[in-house]
Order: sequence, then structure tokens, then C-alpha cells
Amino acid sequence: MFASASKLVSPEARHRSRRLGGIAALVAASWLAIASMTGVAAQESATPTANQPGVLDIEPANLDCDPTDDATPAADDAVTAAAIYEIVSEESEARYLVEEELAGVGATTAIGRTNAFIGSILFDEEGMPLPCSQFFVDLRTLTSDEPRRDNYLYNNTLETQTYPLASFVLTGVEGLEGALEEGKETTLTLLGDLMIHGVTRAVAWQATVTLDGDQLTGSATLPFEMPDFDIEPPRVGAVVSLDETVTLEIDVTAQRVA
Repeated sequence: MFASASKLVSPEARHRSRRLGGIAALVAASWLAIASMTGVAAQESATPTANQPGVLDIEPANLDCDPTDDATPAADDAVTAAAIYEIVSEESEARYLVEEELAGVGATTAIGRTNAFIGSILFDEEGMPLPCSQFFVDLRTLTSDEPRRDNYLYNNTLETQTYPLASFVLTGVEGLEGALEEGKETTLTLLGDLMIHGVTRAVAWQATVTLDGDQLTGSATLPFEMPDFDIEPPRVGAVVSLDETVTLEIDVTAQRVA
């Protein structure tokens, strides 16, 4: 698995992966290993359509995206990615936003950010996104303007020692009738499985994407409720009240590597 992945990665990409340290070790380059073979079964089990971004009231697809697994269709029956775009971590960001009220401060928006954000986006020969495109975020690296908040999230709310990663696996796309047009911003909905805090839910992201030569840029937004992922809302002295709605946002720059 890892040998086949390394053949797809440029020296520059391997250097970026090493710089990410812990997250690179945890995912062990699996976001590129899937590029060599994406099963037909994955395409056929795409998530049903969604009208609004958020958590969907359906079971997650739980696609098997490992080409080395015996359950994956044989190479002759599989769909090969015609193009692979790897997320450029230092030019991309994942963040959360939560509304809170703090004693002596009042209403404020807590924002935590990280660039420890890796993954790949796969396209078929027709220029359509393939299931098993995916990304990973190292939650242990989220930082806000308040270190005490961050430490509480690490140790209590997100329990990052037990659940260090968040991940998203694409199962389908709404709003894209054909290949992305060069230089044109396209609005679409990304459907797939989001895993946070050890819980996987089917979700829909509202997204915009632009293709410019070998570079793909975009942003996406997803709201959810903390209980959706078995997250216990933080209850600490300084927090007078807290909105249990979390908004996830990602800004992505991805470079074509194959």
C-alpha cells in the first residue's frame, strides 16, 4: 500500500508531509494510496442528495477506500483516478467557529484554526470528482486566541489524546453537471462521511471550487450540533453560555500531482 502511494508523490509533497509530523504518521500516506484504484462499488453507494448543509439523517456510507483490501474490486473492474490534486497544507486551513458568552467579556465568537490539514481530491477521465477523495485534520493542533480554551478542548471536549484526527470521505457531489470550467467559480454540495470524536456521520458541505491550471482552490462550510458527534459542551467558570452549534470551515489550495 505505502509503496504504491510513494510512486505518486513528488519529493516536494513528501517534504510537506514530513513537516506535518504527527498527522503524517497517523494517516501514513493513505490519502494518496487510494488514488491508484477507486472501486465502482464506491460510486454506486454515494450518499443521497441533500438540500441544506449539515448532518444528514441517513447512515454513513462507510466506503472501503483501501485498494489493498480483498473486498475491493479487482483492477479490471475498478475506476482509476485520471487526476489527483493534493492539498497544500501551508496554503490551506481548517477551523471551527462557536458562539459563546464569557463573564466580563460578553458575546464573542471562538475560532480555532490549524494548517495540519492534508488530503487528496480525485477526478475521473470525465473530470468528475471520485468517491474516496478525502482529507484529514489533526485536532491536536487547533489554536484560538485563548490557550486555556484550547487546553480544555484538547483534554475534555474533543479528547484529542484518544481521538486526534477528524476525517472526511467524499461519497458524492451535487450541483456539478460536468467537468469544472477553467477559471470559473462553481458552487456545489459535497456529500460524504465526516468522522469527529470517534463518531462518523453522513454530512453535506456547502462549497465553492475554482480550477486554475494545475491548481484547485475552494472553500466549504458545514454546521453541526455538538451532540451529533457525542461532544460534551464545555462547562467552565468563564463561559456564561455556549451555542452548541459548531460551524466548520475549510479553505483549500490543492496542487495536481498526477
